[in-house]
Amino acid sequence: MRTMRYALCCGTAAGLTTTAALMLLARLEGRSPWQPANATSHWVWGEEAGAMEEADMRHTLLGLLTNQLSAMFWGLPFGAWLARRPPRDAPAMLRDASVMAAIAAAVDYLLMPKRLTPGWELALPKRSVAAAFGALALGLALGGLAARPRHR
Repeated sequence: MRTMRYALCCGTAAGLTTTAALMLLARLEGRSPWQPANATSHWVWGEEAGAMEEADMRHTLLGLLTNQLSAMFWGLPFGAWLARRPPRDAPAMLRDASVMAAIAAAVDYLLMPKRLTPGWELALPKRSVAAAFGALALGLALGGLAARPRHR
């Protein structure tokens, strides 16, 4: 039960934080805020999904769902890690979440076939992709802090 609470909180927060960061990063890069989400749908629609600037059901909804499910996936091992250890303070939580985000980045961009990457590189430069993984770490940490057992 504790593992699932951590996993759900971490995955949900990571997905929401990453999505918000990707939208902001796209705007800062002078791009449509929908482009990173649309690009994530490239696993179905191909690389041209990254050029889609408008929100639509076909690209945006699939991209947002894919991103959230991916964040939930990374929330599972992080939640299991947290559940088996004593509660940690915010700096330790962020450190551990940063390690998990680095593992996610390595798996997503070094081990996965190109078709199964997040696709953010189709819409954003590398520095923004790296920042998005920083947002993933922040979301995992925030979720972990929210899921900690409350002491009375």
